[in-house]
Amino acid sequence: MATQRGKKKSGALQKTERRQQILSVAREVFARRGYHQTTIDDIVAQAGVARGTFYLYFEDKRAVFSDLVDRFAGQLSMAIVRIVTDDAARSVLEQVRENIRAIIATCLAERAMTKILFTDAVGVDPAFDRKLQTFYDSVVQLLTESLKDGQALGIVADGEPRVLAYLTIGALKELLYQAVTLGFAEESADVLTQQMFTFLSGGYLRLDAGKEARKPKKR
Repeated sequence: MATQRGKKKSGALQKTERRQQILSVAREVFARRGYHQTTIDDIVAQAGVARGTFYLYFEDKRAVFSDLVDRFAGQLSMAIVRIVTDDAARSVLEQVRENIRAIIATCLAERAMTKILFTDAVGVDPAFDRKLQTFYDSVVQLLTESLKDGQALGIVADGEPRVLAYLTIGALKELLYQAVTLGFAEESADVLTQQMFTFLSGGYLRLDAGKEARKPKKR
């Protein structure tokens, strides 16, 4: 009995490892060739597995691509933390900086997926586009709410929060795309974070400590 359980566990582990191998290889092939130019034959050849083995784990090319994007979107969502205004240990501005760094570090660590998300994920098909839009909308909403809180504290300039959120995400996306395309090392995360923070500080962020400390305005 113990031997049989051990074999089942080993078999399950091998299946998990094989699936992860296919995902890892597909990620690199998609990043190099693009979604539309990549074929299942490209993936299985690089992974060293048969087409039949691929179909044991994924229905088609779109399925493996969708899995990769879902995983990366999940990583980015976990990196973004809702800013709280009553944290005695960390100021709001410190939390802003931490969020920027977390996003940049995640994207530099997953440069293949960053390239895929920004260049190939849009336009796969209408259903996939809706999935991506839902993800982006959730990020925009999270940032919009944080910007509203910042305006109430006086550390974010007046303006439409959602528009400010779009501008912020647009700037960050371009920075990340260029950083990945130009091959910036993961160690550059701190420098890029400071540059992005400085950019925002010259725009809608207000760094006056006195303003940050004041009580939120009534809405």
